[in-house]
Amino acid sequence: MTIVTRFAPSPTGFLHIGGARTALFNWLYSRHVGGVFRLRIEDTDRARSTPEATQAILDGLRWLELDWDGEVVYQFARMARHAEVAREMLAKGHAYHAYETPDELARMREEQKKAGKSIRYEGHWRDRDPKDAPPGVKPVIRLKAPATGETVVEDLVQGTVRVANEQLDDMVLLRADGTPTYMLSVVVDDHDMGVTHIIRGDDHLTNAFRQSQIYVAMGWEIPRFAHIPLIHGADGAKLSKRHGALGIGEYEKMGFLPAAMRNYLLRLGWGHGDVDIISTEDSVKLFEIGDIGRAPSRFDLAKLTNMNGHYIRAGDDANLLACAEPFIVQKLGRPLTAPQHGRVLRGMAGLKQRAKTLVELADAALFYCHERPIPVADKAKALLGGVGREHIRALAPAFAGLGEWSEGAAEAALRAYVEKSGVKMGEVAQPLRAALTGQAQSPGLFEVMAALGREETLGRLADAAK
Repeated sequence: MTIVTRFAPSPTGFLHIGGARTALFNWLYSRHVGGVFRLRIEDTDRARSTPEATQAILDGLRWLELDWDGEVVYQFARMARHAEVAREMLAKGHAYHAYETPDELARMREEQKKAGKSIRYEGHWRDRDPKDAPPGVKPVIRLKAPATGETVVEDLVQGTVRVANEQLDDMVLLRADGTPTYMLSVVVDDHDMGVTHIIRGDDHLTNAFRQSQIYVAMGWEIPRFAHIPLIHGADGAKLSKRHGALGIGEYEKMGFLPAAMRNYLLRLGWGHGDVDIISTEDSVKLFEIGDIGRAPSRFDLAKLTNMNGHYIRAGDDANLLACAEPFIVQKLGRPLTAPQHGRVLRGMAGLKQRAKTLVELADAALFYCHERPIPVADKAKALLGGVGREHIRALAPAFAGLGEWSEGAAEAALRAYVEKSGVKMGEVAQPLRAALTGQAQSPGLFEVMAALGREETLGRLADAAK
């Protein structure tokens, strides 16, 4: 049997952290078992579903590099199929027409409240003859759910979960206007898409009981359920905007790497011993649903940022530049020239050591990209005053005369000057750093000189010496 998982978001807002983790878990499990991962957009709520939200979901999944199999399924386009199944259940005697008006249902609920009863439909039309229907009332179609016994869900995360059927009423399958309800649409779509495993948040656990009854009524095989705990904020409450929870697209703008985000989301509820850093390749090999914990996990932006820093430090220099370049271009307001691109690439080994996000990496790389004369920060200007500028003027010929342009050669030339002049290394290195970078702090000085190259280094020294 081919295992099929799915991610089925509603396009009523951005792809949030919880949804992204659900998508990741479904993707990982399908890839782990050599199965299929499908994407369905549940856009039947026409009042709240927007094209912008749909695009944000697609963009977020693409940024996370969670590729889906086959075409995207749009639930709204399948309404006729959903209604067909409701009528099929009606024909089989597993559903019935109910003719209550909205006012009658409201009175029923009010009476139940006064009596301290659970709010549920009492099945007035369950066994009545439709001939008794009041004139002019369009009926809904309700599921004829089992009234006794219990519905059992063997959940792959939560274990065996039971509910007495008397607590589940005869839910509406098809509204009076002919539109299907969410519960029906989800089941029909999952069945038609061949979904074998439904991995979703545990806020859907109660839905599993009702949806299981539809499967049974239609004689369809029930998928395996895995309801994963929700993500909480640092205060233990359900994660929300007040905790700083953002759409996945915002984390992209903040300079997080997809690989780091995948790793962090993986560790929100799933674990492999005490290992925190797990590559996507290893995640696919190791991921098992049974390793998902039952306790809610807590989102911690500081931990995500630290993990992102790890991925930046360990990243391939060329790939990092490709990721950081849009941020650099945005800050510069223009594209990089070929020489500037080359300087950043040569200097990437030092730049990435201090950065935790691509935004920080871009900020650190800007000095490689400035046109001459480069801007100089106030702290750096102070280093270039008086004797600092004299050191630069004296050093320029020594650097210009180097036969080999390398870190080692530059360092040897500077140390020779320091020894000859009888000054401290810092007294010369700090003005030199300010002249080359326009900053008081930077990656290693000789590394910077090697990355800038002979011509740019000498040009910047000449500018600073004026």
